[in-house]
Amino acid sequence: MTHSTASAPVLGVRALNRATLDRQLLLRRSRLTPEAAVAHLVGLQAQNVRPPYHALAARLDGFTPEALSALMADRQVVRIVTLRSTIHTHTADDCLTLRPLVQPARDRELTAFRAGLTGVDLGRLAALARDLVEAEPRTMKQLREELGARWPDADPQSLAVAARCTLPLVQVTPRGLWGRSGQVALTTAEHWLGRPAQPAPPVDAVVWRYLAAFGPASVKDMQTWAGLTRLREAFERLRPRLLTFRDEHGVELFDLPDAPRPDQDTPAPPRFLPEFDNLLLSHADRTRVVPPQYRGRTWQGNQAHRTFLVDGFVAGVWRLEPDALVIEPFADLDRARREEVTAEAERMLACLYAQTPYEIRFGTVVRR
Repeated sequence: MTHSTASAPVLGVRALNRATLDRQLLLRRSRLTPEAAVAHLVGLQAQNVRPPYHALAARLDGFTPEALSALMADRQVVRIVTLRSTIHTHTADDCLTLRPLVQPARDRELTAFRAGLTGVDLGRLAALARDLVEAEPRTMKQLREELGARWPDADPQSLAVAARCTLPLVQVTPRGLWGRSGQVALTTAEHWLGRPAQPAPPVDAVVWRYLAAFGPASVKDMQTWAGLTRLREAFERLRPRLLTFRDEHGVELFDLPDAPRPDQDTPAPPRFLPEFDNLLLSHADRTRVVPPQYRGRTWQGNQAHRTFLVDGFVAGVWRLEPDALVIEPFADLDRARREEVTAEAERMLACLYAQTPYEIRFGTVVRR
Protein backbone atom coordinates (compact mmCIF):
# COMPACT_ATOMS: atom_id res chain seq x y z
CA MET A 1 0.00 0.00 0.00
CA THR A 2 1.46 3.38 -0.96
CA HIS A 3 1.58 6.26 1.47
CA SER A 4 -1.03 8.14 -0.58
CA THR A 5 -3.38 5.18 -0.51
CA ALA A 6 -2.81 4.62 3.21
CA SER A 7 -3.79 8.19 3.95
CA ALA A 8 -6.88 8.23 1.73
CA PRO A 9 -10.28 8.31 3.46
CA VAL A 10 -11.96 4.94 3.96
CA LEU A 11 -15.37 4.22 2.42
CA GLY A 12 -17.16 1.36 4.12
CA VAL A 13 -19.46 -1.08 2.37
CA ARG A 14 -22.63 0.87 3.17
CA ALA A 15 -21.09 4.14 1.99
CA LEU A 16 -20.08 2.47 -1.29
CA ASN A 17 -23.53 0.95 -1.57
CA ARG A 18 -25.32 4.27 -1.21
CA ALA A 19 -22.98 6.06 -3.60
CA THR A 20 -23.39 3.37 -6.24
CA LEU A 21 -27.17 3.22 -5.84
CA ASP A 22 -27.33 6.98 -6.29
CA ARG A 23 -25.32 6.84 -9.53
CA GLN A 24 -27.47 3.91 -10.66
CA LEU A 25 -30.71 5.89 -10.14
CA LEU A 26 -31.82 3.37 -7.52
CA LEU A 27 -31.97 5.53 -4.37
CA ARG A 28 -34.83 7.54 -5.84
CA ARG A 29 -36.50 7.32 -9.20
CA SER A 30 -35.13 9.72 -11.77
CA ARG A 31 -37.00 12.01 -14.14
CA LEU A 32 -34.46 11.32 -16.88
CA THR A 33 -35.88 10.24 -20.22
CA PRO A 34 -35.27 6.58 -21.12
CA GLU A 35 -32.72 7.60 -23.76
CA ALA A 36 -30.85 9.86 -21.32
CA ALA A 37 -30.90 7.10 -18.69
CA VAL A 38 -29.49 4.52 -21.12
CA ALA A 39 -26.71 6.99 -21.95
CA HIS A 40 -25.98 7.83 -18.30
CA LEU A 41 -25.81 4.13 -17.36
CA VAL A 42 -23.55 3.47 -20.38
CA GLY A 43 -25.97 0.83 -21.61
CA LEU A 44 -28.21 -1.82 -20.11
CA GLN A 45 -27.53 -5.55 -20.04
CA ALA A 46 -29.80 -7.15 -22.63
CA GLN A 47 -28.98 -10.85 -22.79
CA ASN A 48 -32.75 -11.37 -22.86
CA VAL A 49 -35.46 -9.06 -24.22
CA ARG A 50 -37.10 -7.93 -20.98
CA PRO A 51 -34.16 -6.94 -18.74
CA PRO A 52 -33.70 -3.39 -20.13
CA TYR A 53 -37.39 -2.71 -19.46
CA HIS A 54 -37.17 -4.05 -15.91
CA ALA A 55 -33.97 -2.08 -15.35
CA LEU A 56 -35.60 1.21 -16.33
CA ALA A 57 -38.83 0.45 -14.46
CA ALA A 58 -36.73 0.23 -11.28
CA ARG A 59 -34.93 3.49 -12.01
CA LEU A 60 -37.23 5.97 -13.75
CA ASP A 61 -40.26 7.88 -12.57
CA GLY A 62 -43.14 7.58 -15.02
CA PHE A 63 -41.43 4.99 -17.19
CA THR A 64 -43.54 3.03 -19.66
CA PRO A 65 -42.21 0.06 -21.66
CA GLU A 66 -43.64 1.62 -24.80
CA ALA A 67 -41.20 4.52 -24.42
CA LEU A 68 -38.12 2.30 -24.68
CA SER A 69 -39.74 0.18 -27.36
CA ALA A 70 -40.37 3.31 -29.46
CA LEU A 71 -36.73 4.35 -29.14
CA MET A 72 -35.71 0.93 -30.37
CA ALA A 73 -38.18 0.99 -33.27
CA ASP A 74 -36.90 4.47 -34.23
CA ARG A 75 -33.30 3.21 -34.09
CA GLN A 76 -32.32 5.65 -31.35
CA VAL A 77 -31.25 2.73 -29.15
CA VAL A 78 -29.98 -0.64 -30.34
CA ARG A 79 -29.00 -4.10 -29.10
CA ILE A 80 -25.35 -4.99 -29.76
CA VAL A 81 -22.55 -7.04 -28.19
CA THR A 82 -20.21 -4.66 -26.36
CA LEU A 83 -19.13 -4.69 -22.70
CA ARG A 84 -17.82 -8.04 -21.43
CA SER A 85 -18.69 -9.43 -24.88
CA THR A 86 -22.37 -9.49 -23.88
CA ILE A 87 -25.46 -7.96 -25.45
CA HIS A 88 -26.29 -4.44 -24.28
CA THR A 89 -28.93 -1.89 -25.16
CA HIS A 90 -27.07 1.30 -26.06
CA THR A 91 -27.92 4.67 -27.52
CA ALA A 92 -27.07 4.95 -31.19
CA ASP A 93 -24.14 7.24 -30.39
CA ASP A 94 -22.68 4.80 -27.85
CA CYS A 95 -23.22 1.88 -30.21
CA LEU A 96 -21.02 3.52 -32.80
CA THR A 97 -18.20 4.40 -30.39
CA LEU A 98 -18.15 1.86 -27.56
CA ARG A 99 -18.06 -1.09 -29.93
CA PRO A 100 -14.69 0.02 -31.36
CA LEU A 101 -13.45 0.62 -27.80
CA VAL A 102 -14.10 -2.98 -26.75
CA GLN A 103 -12.89 -4.54 -30.01
CA PRO A 104 -9.80 -5.98 -28.25
CA ALA A 105 -12.13 -8.14 -26.14
CA ARG A 106 -13.87 -9.39 -29.28
CA ASP A 107 -10.47 -10.20 -30.79
CA ARG A 108 -9.61 -12.26 -27.69
CA GLU A 109 -12.95 -14.06 -27.95
CA LEU A 110 -12.18 -14.95 -31.55
CA THR A 111 -8.91 -16.68 -30.64
CA ALA A 112 -10.93 -19.49 -29.02
CA PHE A 113 -12.36 -20.32 -32.46
CA ARG A 114 -9.19 -20.10 -34.55
CA ALA A 115 -8.91 -23.89 -34.87
CA GLY A 116 -12.13 -23.85 -36.86
CA LEU A 117 -10.92 -21.01 -39.08
CA THR A 118 -7.81 -22.59 -40.61
CA GLY A 119 -7.23 -21.16 -44.06
CA VAL A 120 -9.88 -18.45 -43.62
CA ASP A 121 -8.87 -14.88 -44.51
CA LEU A 122 -10.66 -12.87 -41.82
CA GLY A 123 -10.58 -9.71 -43.91
CA ARG A 124 -12.36 -11.44 -46.78
CA LEU A 125 -14.78 -13.07 -44.34
CA ALA A 126 -15.68 -9.70 -42.81
CA ALA A 127 -16.23 -8.15 -46.24
CA LEU A 128 -18.45 -11.02 -47.40
CA ALA A 129 -20.41 -11.06 -44.12
CA ARG A 130 -20.93 -7.30 -44.37
CA ASP A 131 -22.30 -7.66 -47.89
CA LEU A 132 -24.64 -10.43 -46.73
CA VAL A 133 -26.11 -8.69 -43.68
CA GLU A 134 -26.39 -5.29 -45.36
CA ALA A 135 -28.26 -6.82 -48.29
CA GLU A 136 -30.71 -8.33 -45.81
CA PRO A 137 -30.52 -8.96 -42.04
CA ARG A 138 -29.35 -12.52 -41.44
CA THR A 139 -29.70 -14.95 -38.57
CA MET A 140 -26.64 -16.74 -37.21
CA LYS A 141 -27.96 -19.91 -38.89
CA GLN A 142 -28.04 -18.14 -42.24
CA LEU A 143 -24.54 -16.79 -41.71
CA ARG A 144 -23.28 -20.28 -40.87
CA GLU A 145 -24.80 -21.66 -44.05
CA GLU A 146 -23.71 -18.89 -46.40
CA LEU A 147 -20.19 -18.51 -45.04
CA GLY A 148 -19.87 -22.29 -44.86
CA ALA A 149 -20.60 -22.51 -48.59
CA ARG A 150 -17.63 -20.19 -49.21
CA TRP A 151 -15.29 -22.01 -46.78
CA PRO A 152 -16.58 -25.62 -46.74
CA ASP A 153 -13.54 -26.93 -44.82
CA ALA A 154 -13.99 -24.49 -41.94
CA ASP A 155 -16.23 -24.94 -38.91
CA PRO A 156 -19.57 -23.22 -39.70
CA GLN A 157 -20.09 -22.00 -36.13
CA SER A 158 -16.59 -20.52 -36.02
CA LEU A 159 -17.29 -18.69 -39.28
CA ALA A 160 -20.44 -17.10 -37.88
CA VAL A 161 -18.69 -16.17 -34.63
CA ALA A 162 -15.89 -14.59 -36.66
CA ALA A 163 -18.43 -12.42 -38.45
CA ARG A 164 -19.93 -11.37 -35.12
CA CYS A 165 -16.50 -10.58 -33.66
CA THR A 166 -15.09 -8.65 -36.61
CA LEU A 167 -18.21 -6.65 -37.47
CA PRO A 168 -20.38 -4.40 -35.26
CA LEU A 169 -23.60 -6.40 -35.71
CA VAL A 170 -26.83 -5.11 -34.19
CA GLN A 171 -30.04 -7.05 -33.63
CA VAL A 172 -32.75 -5.57 -35.83
CA THR A 173 -36.33 -5.07 -34.69
CA PRO A 174 -38.85 -6.51 -33.95
CA ARG A 175 -36.35 -8.31 -31.70
CA GLY A 176 -36.23 -6.37 -28.44
CA LEU A 177 -39.59 -4.62 -28.76
CA TRP A 178 -41.95 -4.85 -25.79
CA GLY A 179 -44.74 -7.34 -26.32
CA ARG A 180 -43.39 -8.43 -29.71
CA SER A 181 -41.47 -11.49 -30.72
CA GLY A 182 -38.81 -12.05 -33.29
CA GLN A 183 -35.75 -14.16 -33.83
CA VAL A 184 -32.30 -12.60 -33.73
CA ALA A 185 -31.45 -11.15 -37.13
CA LEU A 186 -28.31 -9.09 -37.63
CA THR A 187 -27.02 -6.25 -39.74
CA THR A 188 -24.19 -3.78 -39.29
CA ALA A 189 -24.59 -0.83 -36.95
CA GLU A 190 -23.63 1.56 -39.73
CA HIS A 191 -26.28 0.16 -42.07
CA TRP A 192 -29.02 0.09 -39.41
CA LEU A 193 -28.29 3.59 -38.13
CA GLY A 194 -27.53 5.15 -41.50
CA ARG A 195 -24.21 6.66 -40.46
CA PRO A 196 -20.60 5.53 -40.27
CA ALA A 197 -18.89 4.08 -37.23
CA GLN A 198 -16.99 6.59 -35.14
CA PRO A 199 -13.50 6.32 -33.70
CA ALA A 200 -13.35 4.79 -30.24
CA PRO A 201 -13.66 7.51 -27.60
CA PRO A 202 -10.61 8.41 -25.50
CA VAL A 203 -10.32 5.87 -22.70
CA ASP A 204 -10.08 8.74 -20.22
CA ALA A 205 -13.56 9.91 -21.22
CA VAL A 206 -14.98 6.43 -20.68
CA VAL A 207 -13.32 6.24 -17.23
CA TRP A 208 -15.15 9.46 -16.38
CA ARG A 209 -18.47 8.02 -17.53
CA TYR A 210 -17.91 4.77 -15.70
CA LEU A 211 -17.24 6.55 -12.42
CA ALA A 212 -20.31 8.74 -12.94
CA ALA A 213 -22.48 5.61 -13.20
CA PHE A 214 -20.65 3.07 -11.00
CA GLY A 215 -18.16 4.90 -8.79
CA PRO A 216 -16.37 5.13 -6.48
CA ALA A 217 -14.39 2.30 -8.06
CA SER A 218 -10.99 0.71 -8.49
CA VAL A 219 -9.09 0.10 -11.70
CA LYS A 220 -10.02 -3.59 -11.47
CA ASP A 221 -13.68 -2.65 -11.05
CA MET A 222 -13.71 -0.80 -14.36
CA GLN A 223 -11.78 -3.58 -16.08
CA THR A 224 -14.44 -6.03 -14.88
CA TRP A 225 -17.20 -3.78 -16.20
CA ALA A 226 -15.64 -3.22 -19.61
CA GLY A 227 -14.03 -6.60 -20.16
CA LEU A 228 -10.79 -4.77 -20.93
CA THR A 229 -7.33 -4.80 -19.40
CA ARG A 230 -4.54 -2.26 -18.92
CA LEU A 231 -6.66 0.66 -17.79
CA ARG A 232 -4.28 1.74 -15.02
CA GLU A 233 -2.58 4.31 -17.27
CA ALA A 234 -5.86 6.12 -17.91
CA PHE A 235 -6.60 6.36 -14.19
CA GLU A 236 -3.09 7.66 -13.54
CA ARG A 237 -3.51 10.36 -16.19
CA LEU A 238 -6.76 11.40 -14.54
CA ARG A 239 -5.47 11.15 -10.96
CA PRO A 240 -4.90 14.93 -10.58
CA ARG A 241 -8.58 15.52 -11.43
CA LEU A 242 -10.02 12.69 -9.32
CA LEU A 243 -10.58 12.07 -5.63
CA THR A 244 -9.09 8.93 -4.11
CA PHE A 245 -10.44 6.76 -1.31
CA ARG A 246 -9.81 3.23 -0.11
CA ASP A 247 -12.16 0.48 0.86
CA GLU A 248 -12.04 -1.46 4.11
CA HIS A 249 -9.42 -3.80 2.61
CA GLY A 250 -7.13 -0.98 1.51
CA VAL A 251 -7.98 -1.12 -2.20
CA GLU A 252 -7.62 2.29 -3.85
CA LEU A 253 -10.85 3.75 -5.20
CA PHE A 254 -11.21 6.67 -7.59
CA ASP A 255 -14.13 9.06 -7.89
CA LEU A 256 -15.30 12.23 -9.56
CA PRO A 257 -14.95 15.33 -7.38
CA ASP A 258 -18.57 16.41 -7.70
CA ALA A 259 -20.22 12.97 -7.70
CA PRO A 260 -22.81 12.17 -5.01
CA ARG A 261 -21.66 10.18 -2.00
CA PRO A 262 -24.71 10.05 0.28
CA ASP A 263 -24.57 9.28 3.95
CA GLN A 264 -24.43 5.54 4.55
CA ASP A 265 -27.72 5.70 6.47
CA THR A 266 -29.64 7.25 3.58
CA PRO A 267 -32.83 5.20 3.11
CA ALA A 268 -32.72 2.81 0.16
CA PRO A 269 -36.17 1.58 -0.92
CA PRO A 270 -36.72 -1.95 -2.26
CA ARG A 271 -36.10 -2.41 -5.97
CA PHE A 272 -36.82 -5.31 -8.34
CA LEU A 273 -33.97 -5.87 -10.80
CA PRO A 274 -33.75 -8.02 -13.92
CA GLU A 275 -31.39 -10.90 -14.47
CA PHE A 276 -27.87 -9.72 -15.38
CA ASP A 277 -28.47 -6.16 -14.14
CA ASN A 278 -25.23 -4.19 -14.44
CA LEU A 279 -25.49 -3.16 -10.79
CA LEU A 280 -24.40 -6.71 -9.93
CA LEU A 281 -21.82 -7.19 -12.69
CA SER A 282 -19.75 -4.02 -12.90
CA HIS A 283 -17.28 -4.32 -10.02
CA ALA A 284 -14.53 -6.79 -9.24
CA ASP A 285 -15.68 -6.65 -5.60
CA ARG A 286 -19.46 -7.03 -5.54
CA THR A 287 -19.87 -6.84 -1.76
CA ARG A 288 -21.09 -3.26 -2.10
CA VAL A 289 -24.34 -4.80 -3.38
CA VAL A 290 -24.19 -8.56 -2.72
CA PRO A 291 -23.65 -9.55 0.94
CA PRO A 292 -20.83 -12.11 1.18
CA GLN A 293 -23.15 -14.76 2.63
CA TYR A 294 -25.30 -14.57 -0.53
CA ARG A 295 -22.45 -14.79 -3.02
CA GLY A 296 -23.27 -17.23 -5.79
CA ARG A 297 -26.93 -17.50 -4.87
CA THR A 298 -28.20 -15.26 -7.66
CA TRP A 299 -26.89 -17.70 -10.29
CA GLN A 300 -27.64 -21.26 -11.36
CA GLY A 301 -25.19 -22.59 -13.90
CA ASN A 302 -24.71 -19.81 -16.43
CA GLN A 303 -28.18 -18.36 -15.81
CA ALA A 304 -28.84 -15.42 -13.51
CA HIS A 305 -31.93 -15.07 -11.36
CA ARG A 306 -33.87 -11.84 -11.09
CA THR A 307 -33.01 -10.20 -7.78
CA PHE A 308 -34.55 -7.68 -5.41
CA LEU A 309 -32.90 -5.21 -3.08
CA VAL A 310 -33.79 -4.49 0.53
CA ASP A 311 -31.94 -1.66 2.28
CA GLY A 312 -29.80 -1.37 -0.84
CA PHE A 313 -28.46 -4.93 -0.88
CA VAL A 314 -29.49 -8.09 -2.71
CA ALA A 315 -32.01 -9.80 -0.42
CA GLY A 316 -33.49 -12.55 -2.59
CA VAL A 317 -34.74 -13.59 -6.00
CA TRP A 318 -38.06 -13.28 -7.81
CA ARG A 319 -39.82 -14.77 -10.78
CA LEU A 320 -43.01 -14.38 -12.76
CA GLU A 321 -45.30 -17.37 -12.96
CA PRO A 322 -48.46 -17.41 -15.12
CA ASP A 323 -50.56 -15.96 -12.33
CA ALA A 324 -48.15 -14.67 -9.71
CA LEU A 325 -45.00 -12.75 -8.93
CA VAL A 326 -43.16 -15.03 -6.52
CA ILE A 327 -40.68 -13.44 -4.12
CA GLU A 328 -38.12 -15.72 -2.47
CA PRO A 329 -36.05 -13.91 0.17
CA PHE A 330 -32.70 -15.19 1.39
CA ALA A 331 -33.63 -14.42 5.01
CA ASP A 332 -36.79 -13.71 6.96
CA LEU A 333 -38.25 -10.26 6.37
CA ASP A 334 -40.12 -8.51 9.15
CA ARG A 335 -43.61 -7.21 8.53
CA ALA A 336 -42.52 -3.67 7.65
CA ARG A 337 -39.99 -4.94 5.11
CA ARG A 338 -42.51 -7.31 3.55
CA GLU A 339 -44.96 -4.44 3.17
CA GLU A 340 -42.30 -2.28 1.50
CA VAL A 341 -41.30 -5.09 -0.86
CA THR A 342 -44.94 -5.80 -1.69
CA ALA A 343 -45.59 -2.13 -2.46
CA GLU A 344 -42.61 -2.02 -4.80
CA ALA A 345 -43.75 -5.24 -6.47
CA GLU A 346 -47.18 -3.70 -7.04
CA ARG A 347 -45.61 -0.61 -8.57
CA MET A 348 -43.42 -2.68 -10.90
CA LEU A 349 -46.36 -4.80 -12.03
CA ALA A 350 -48.49 -1.72 -12.65
CA CYS A 351 -45.68 -0.24 -14.75
CA LEU A 352 -44.90 -3.28 -16.91
CA TYR A 353 -47.78 -5.73 -16.63
CA ALA A 354 -50.88 -3.66 -16.02
CA GLN A 355 -52.96 -5.88 -18.33
CA THR A 356 -52.15 -9.09 -16.43
CA PRO A 357 -53.69 -9.84 -13.00
CA TYR A 358 -50.68 -11.10 -11.05
CA GLU A 359 -50.92 -12.17 -7.44
CA ILE A 360 -47.92 -11.27 -5.28
CA ARG A 361 -46.74 -14.25 -3.29
CA PHE A 362 -43.83 -14.78 -0.91
CA GLY A 363 -42.22 -18.16 -1.46
CA THR A 364 -40.18 -20.17 0.97
CA VAL A 365 -37.12 -18.44 2.36
CA VAL A 366 -34.21 -19.67 0.26
CA ARG A 367 -31.55 -20.82 2.71
CA ARG A 368 -28.18 -22.43 2.04
